[in-house]
Amino acid sequence: MRLTVTQALRATVLTVLALVALRLVCAALTPLTFDEAYYWTWSKHLAGGYYDHPPMVAIVIRLGTMIAGDTEFGVRLISVLLALPMSFAVYRATALLFGSLRAAAAATIFLNVTLMVAAGTVIVTPDAPLMVASSFVLLYLAKVVATGRGAWWLAVGAAVGAALVSKYTALFFGPAILIWLLAVPELRRWLRSPWPYLGGLVSLAMFSPVLIWNADHHWVSFAKQFGRARVDELTLRYIVELLPTQIVFVTPLVFVLAAMGLFALWVRDDGTRAARALINTTVWTLTAYFIWHSLHSRVEANWFGPIYPALAVAAAVAADVTRWQPRSRRVADACRRWAVPVGVVMFVGLVVQVNTGLLSGYRRDASVRSVGVGWRELAPEIEAVRVKAGARCVLAQSYGVTSWLMFYLPKGTCVVQRFERIRWVNGPQPGADQLSGKLLYVDDGSPGWPRAEPYFNRVEKAASLTRKRGPLTVDTFEIDVVSDPKGDVIDPLPPDLRP
Repeated sequence: MRLTVTQALRATVLTVLALVALRLVCAALTPLTFDEAYYWTWSKHLAGGYYDHPPMVAIVIRLGTMIAGDTEFGVRLISVLLALPMSFAVYRATALLFGSLRAAAAATIFLNVTLMVAAGTVIVTPDAPLMVASSFVLLYLAKVVATGRGAWWLAVGAAVGAALVSKYTALFFGPAILIWLLAVPELRRWLRSPWPYLGGLVSLAMFSPVLIWNADHHWVSFAKQFGRARVDELTLRYIVELLPTQIVFVTPLVFVLAAMGLFALWVRDDGTRAARALINTTVWTLTAYFIWHSLHSRVEANWFGPIYPALAVAAAVAADVTRWQPRSRRVADACRRWAVPVGVVMFVGLVVQVNTGLLSGYRRDASVRSVGVGWRELAPEIEAVRVKAGARCVLAQSYGVTSWLMFYLPKGTCVVQRFERIRWVNGPQPGADQLSGKLLYVDDGSPGWPRAEPYFNRVEKAASLTRKRGPLTVDTFEIDVVSDPKGDVIDPLPPDLRP
């Protein structure tokens, strides 16, 4: 039985709220990934920028921990709740672009059942605020089309600015919007209007703290991220990963609907020319670049985050706007009917797997090193060794282990990454008294990081501790008590200058 518009809207609200509630539970139960712990350390020292990303993820975490404390739930709280404004923006954008409240409801649900949104808001990264901002970019561009009022370009600029303060990938909105304006004859008049350029100034003003921070720190963040675009050699080994990973992150049934919707928007007259072109340019501008990028380097699945709101709209077009032939209609209806249960099962399965390893028979998988399962048990053991040895500070090698130690050791414990000090430039440097006497050196055995012996005259093995997920040993840590450094305790060189 087909729902009325009112029933569809009510079902959409209840579905989104239920999915958000499920994510909040999972957020509380799942240990932090090393990147989340790293971003949490940023939140303690807010700044205009950081070595890896702009500052929005740190602000999101800071707001959550102000409410729920320095817990896994507090770190993730606001990120999970960002699904609510994201859902509103996609709902309104779809309704404005295609004049269908049913399609608007469908787009909202499709967006929320993707693994990109489900897992990408529970595991707080810059992608969560970026997707929210991307949804509002879509909404305000839809407002430009629907109202013809130039003032909406200021809102577009603010949304793009928020996206830029989240992640540098948002720079692709510039060419995408330009291509959209050029591709639709009736929109070209905006190129002769001051409004889009004023919107650009709004974006620049919001992005200026990031520019200022980079200028004060030798442009390290830009050099790190834009250095990924450097082409050393061409290869086909990465491009084969693109499609399978996106099918998983979009979830298979929503992916099928999105592909059908993009096809329909390309070859049919479903919606206005401006609406069709907006969805296509949003998706294909970024996709075209990442196809090129994959010819010389790996493209991580989450990098496609900015196009997910548009993909959800395309899926809704396939489900509720396009008039298909009977066979295609049956496919679209089946995908729509099963999209939510399949998406929920995939998300719950992912959470169970990363926490327990059950679904892989307790063997290693892609998540086993990045999710901090076992750190709640390991951290007290490390602290006991530190106290027994009388060590004043804990030294670690990688930024991930350093961040986990900062989060899971008792609050106020001195923890320092000996290398890559540029990652911690916004926080206070440890005092000389903290780095004197005995120190605890935590060696996680990662390749590329040296042992303690080249840097300290006295090295005494204190313990060998393991981090486990169920019966699986994930990491083995060699714990040394060190003293009498041969030089500086902290390596002052940035990563690209370290021998």
